[in-house]
Formats: sequence, structure tokens, C-alpha cells
Amino acid sequence: MKRSYAKIFALLILLTGTGFRLYAQTNDATDKYFEISKNLEIYTNLFKELNIYYVDPIEPGAMMKTGVDAMLKGLDPYTNFISEAEIEDFEFQTSGRYGGIGTGIRIDDDSNIVIADPIEGSPVDKAGIKAGDIIVSIDGHPLKGKTEEQFGPLLKGSSGSTLTMIIQHPFTGKQTTHTIKREEISISSVPYFTLLGKDKNIAYASLTQFTQNCSRDLLKALDSLKAQSNGLKGVVLDLRGNPGGLLNEAVSVCNLFVERGQLVVSTKGKNADWNKEFHTNTAAWNTAIPLIVLVNHGSASASEIVSGTMQDLDRGVIIGTRSYGKGLVQVVRPLGYNTQLKVTTAKYYTPSGRCIQAIDYSHRNEDGSVSSVPDSLKKSFKTKNGRLVYDGGGIEPDVKTEDVELSNMMQSLLAKGYIFDYATKYYHEHPQIAPAQDFRLTDTEFNAFVSWLSSKDYSYQTTSEKKLQELKEQAEAEKNFNKIRTEFNALAAKLAHDKKQDIEQHAAEVSRVLAVEIAGRYYYQKGRVVNRLYNGDQDMQQALSLLESGDSRYEEVLK
Repeated sequence: MKRSYAKIFALLILLTGTGFRLYAQTNDATDKYFEISKNLEIYTNLFKELNIYYVDPIEPGAMMKTGVDAMLKGLDPYTNFISEAEIEDFEFQTSGRYGGIGTGIRIDDDSNIVIADPIEGSPVDKAGIKAGDIIVSIDGHPLKGKTEEQFGPLLKGSSGSTLTMIIQHPFTGKQTTHTIKREEISISSVPYFTLLGKDKNIAYASLTQFTQNCSRDLLKALDSLKAQSNGLKGVVLDLRGNPGGLLNEAVSVCNLFVERGQLVVSTKGKNADWNKEFHTNTAAWNTAIPLIVLVNHGSASASEIVSGTMQDLDRGVIIGTRSYGKGLVQVVRPLGYNTQLKVTTAKYYTPSGRCIQAIDYSHRNEDGSVSSVPDSLKKSFKTKNGRLVYDGGGIEPDVKTEDVELSNMMQSLLAKGYIFDYATKYYHEHPQIAPAQDFRLTDTEFNAFVSWLSSKDYSYQTTSEKKLQELKEQAEAEKNFNKIRTEFNALAAKLAHDKKQDIEQHAAEVSRVLAVEIAGRYYYQKGRVVNRLYNGDQDMQQALSLLESGDSRYEEVLK
């Protein structure tokens, strides 16, 4: 009787662990299994010898994880070992729930542990603790200088358990003590939904992650908006920055807009057991209402299943920038002792038959790097209406908008925490602000930020300066730099940038990003989404323009 590869592999591990050996036979399959058994035995012996004879004590768990991570590094970045310490974070990614106090944490330049993003209604929010406050200690354990791995376990715990925190005000330095009861924290996958458009008849919903029951939450949001309107004329589903999640939830989200029995996605892997098809299986919410899906470079995996399916079926118009291009499926396998392996088992294919995976991890370059699928190898497919679409590079929108990337200066301000720090300062100086959708920085407020920033170091390299530095390093390596030193210094002087001038040049970008951060201080995560949506959102403007122009322009895109 034939055994599956997985069963034989498991048997070999068992036999190796008990001291038995399997000897190679003549067929190739048995040779492969013998190689696995042999190398497992070598690894076990190596681990044992190090533990006995190495000059200093070793930490078995840490050494094991280092070895496993190195082994998996040669595969794709989505195949990961999940240790017992990481299991809770992993479960949060799929369920959207965890036991804790409900806040993000950041470490500032002085190694302080700082409250970063309290969740509305969470234990830390109920205690009156705000973003920017410093955690001095938890249950008597000082936190300054600690790493996330060291202080993280102190924050988490079962629902109902308590912890005592000493909090320091970021400006006055006053310290207060808070006893906080942990709760099950649930992060909504649909943080914001509303009616938009001149007649308030366009339903908008932001879906941030494909966690358990997110399709149900989206359905509730759409039902609520339908009840509030005098007749919906369209739906905008915002998947920008959505990294994906559960495949079955992606199918269920598609099911809201297409009829029962429709193929949404198929998977194909090395093992025939992973060759599956996923169809919609319930009645749709609405199969006819005009639909627009917003995507960008941060839309991946399940987000691409939804947007790719809507595109292949000509069920909706995709607006934005090209999506990430992750066409790989992962499953979780238990390894014992509360550890798991998240392993890529298959590639997924949209209804037209295309796989949108952009990076080819199966063929690495000589230096170990990986490359994108070249255009010459990309294949064309046809949508239901006969439009051409392509594989190997994410989802290409039907209506493309400008690909706006943060400037080097903006990235420097964010990385050094100056946007965060000034938002904290602004919050403590202003008891209230306008509603999130209306809040903008005035010229006076922006100039105050520029003045505050003048004493800060946010030096950075422009792309041109980086290229020039690479030229210098290459010339020095080839012993040719002295020949071009004069010309190099002259060019470097011309490329040198003035920080104040850069701030003025990127004033609109800085003002927009800072406004979003400040809005989040008063209105939490929802405030960030709302402020961003109403503050120069090109994709949203395109969507409303298309839906409010009548059916003709919308239908024209899909022909």
C-alpha cells in the first residue's frame, strides 16, 4: 500500500528519534526518503554534541529557532516557523482577537516604551492613557531599554487578569499608577463605512484584513448603508493596504456580489491533495449593483483573490495602482509543544486561470536573490467579456491612478518619530479639533510644525545622492576615485539639498500625513481612515466620478 509523502516523512522522524534507520532501496523515491532520514540523524547528533561539548552553555530553544529560520530562508518569505512565544500574535492575525490591554507600542530614541495607538474602548483607553504616554513599569518591572520580546509578554495575558502600570506624562513628567484588567481585544476588519456622493447613495466600506467573519461584518455594514439610503447606486470596497488573510473569507466576500455556484479561486500544488476549487455557496447580497474595488501595492493575497475575481467576471471596476502580486496559499501544520509551521502548499488561480504571483521563489539567482516574473513569460487571459488580463504581476487596475510614494524626506520624518511626537504635542495643546473628515492643518499650524522641526535632525539621502555614493564606493574599490575627486565633489555640492526648502517643496504631503496622525489621536483608527478618505484621495475621487456619471462610463470600462 502506498504511503503519502507526508506520512512517510512523519514515520522517518519517528524512527530517527528512536534510533532506527531506514536503508536505501533501488527506487528514486526511497533514495529521497533515505536522504531525509540521514540528514535528520546528522542534525540530531550535531545538536546533541553541541549541547554536551560546547565551551559555554547553549539555549536549545533559541539555537533550534535560529537553525529552522536559516533553513526556511531559502524558501519563500511566507513559510515560517511559529514558536510558542509567537503563537498568540499569529492567532491574532487570523482571528483579529487577542487577550491584552488594547494598544500598539513603540520604542522612542531614548529607549522609552511608548503608547502608540490605543484602540477605542479598550482597557488602556478606558484608563485614560493616551498615545505618547510612557510606560515606566509593569507589575514592578522597569521597561526602559527593554526589547519588544522582553516587555511583550508582560502586556498580554488571559481576559480578566490584571496588571499594574506606572505611566509617565510625555511633557510634565508626572507619573500615575493604573491597575488595568485585560480583556479579549477584537479589532474590527471593517473599521469604517459610510454613504458618499452628492446624493449620499454610494456605499463605501473599508476592509482592512481577511480575518474570521469579516465577510459577515461587511454584509452588516452594507445592509446598514442600504437601510440609510434612498436607494444605493453603487458600492466602493476599499482593499488598499489589506495584506490578505483567510482564503475562505475571500470567497465569502466575493459571494456578496456574485451568484451561488460561481468559481472564485482554484489552488494547485505539488501534492494533488491541494488541487481544489472554491465556489460561492450562498445567495448573493446584490449581483447587479455597480461595484468598484480600490487596490494599491499593499493589497495582497486574499485582497487579490477578491479584486481578481471581480475583474475576471467583469463584476466590478478595479481602481488604483497595481497590487502586490502574492499568488501563494499557506496552511498551518502543528509541530507539537504549541508550535506550528506556516507552509506554502499551493498557488492560487483566479476564474480566468491566471496566477498573479509576481516573484519567482522557485528559481533563485546565483547570489540567492529572487526576481520578478519577466514580461516575456507573462501570459494573457480573457475576462468574461473578453478583456485581456495578465498573470505574473499582481492585479493591474482597470482605471489606474497616480502611484504616489512617500518622499525620502517624509520617510525620514516617520522613521525618526517626528510626525508621532508632534501629533502628541498638538493633542496636549488642543482640547478638541474639527470632525475627522473636515480636519486640516492651517498655514499657521503647519508653520508651527516647521519651526518645531528646525532643531531636529532628519537628514536623509535623496535617490540621486544614494546613486552618487554608490559611484564613489565603486570608484574607490577600483582605485579610480582620485581621478574624479574634483568632479565628484562639485556634483555632490550641486545635489546637496536644503532641509527647509525640502519641507516647503513637500508641504502638501507633510501636511496631509500629519493631519491623519493628529486625527487618529482624537478619533482613533476610524479617524485616520476618515481623514485620509476626505483629504485628497485620488482613488476615491475617481470612483465617485465613475459611479455618479451614470451607467455609461462604468459599463464602458467593462466592455
